[in-house]
Amino acid sequence: MSNLEMFIDLLKYPFMQRAIICGIAISFCAALIGVILVLKRYSMIGHGLGEVAFASLSLALVLGMPEMYIAIPIVIIASFIILIISQKQGESGDITIALVSAGALAFGVIITAITNGFNIDVYNYMFGSILTMKTSYVIISVGLSIILVIIYLIFYNRLFMITYDEKYAKVCGINVTFYQFLIALFTAIVVVIGMRMMGTMLISSLIVFPAVIARRLTHSFKEMSVMSIIISIICFLFGLIISSILNLPTGASIVMVYIAVLLFSIIWTKILK
Repeated sequence: MSNLEMFIDLLKYPFMQRAIICGIAISFCAALIGVILVLKRYSMIGHGLGEVAFASLSLALVLGMPEMYIAIPIVIIASFIILIISQKQGESGDITIALVSAGALAFGVIITAITNGFNIDVYNYMFGSILTMKTSYVIISVGLSIILVIIYLIFYNRLFMITYDEKYAKVCGINVTFYQFLIALFTAIVVVIGMRMMGTMLISSLIVFPAVIARRLTHSFKEMSVMSIIISIICFLFGLIISSILNLPTGASIVMVYIAVLLFSIIWTKILK
């Protein structure tokens, strides 16, 4: 039996079905959030919150508590802190993210080192283990996708204005702070849910790559959003197939597919010019 036949055979198993459903849902959410973050030049927030997620995971393992109960509130609070410092203190968003992520990573490493060290659970969360997705992850991921789409459609015009010109949005009477916190909230949740799929070290790629590629191939916010979703889902599926056939880490395989697509988009746009 060839590797491809083995992968097709795996599709009948619940763990692979959960991985595909959850992966598509997370890719969908990350792509939508990524468009806003990339255009607002907050593209590194996924990486920063990934480090915070790693620290919260380490803390959860020490306390013997479910990781989701610890990670979600901590990462949400961290995303709000990043937003508040960036806005109130006039600091660059990327600088704030770098400071928070470095501190969180150091905290997580120290906690891990003084307890049981890097066990298999920590390794899976650092680098991803999508085939271990539980049913609860699938439900949360699909539910998040539905909620995000509804919010995106309802507040599309306001999100568009906030993304491109916050000052003009304020003049129009839009509560910019509320929508900024809403974006931060969804980003934090996507990072926490996605860390089982991509790992805390690679979760930012799920947010950044589709939007960056889509921006090169489109000319409007709407086109960029749709293209980002398509690219994100296709790259996830190809990465999953490659990782299963070649027995490679799923998160890293998805990133390599992203890189290949990004290089193709660069070459394509150069040819068109």
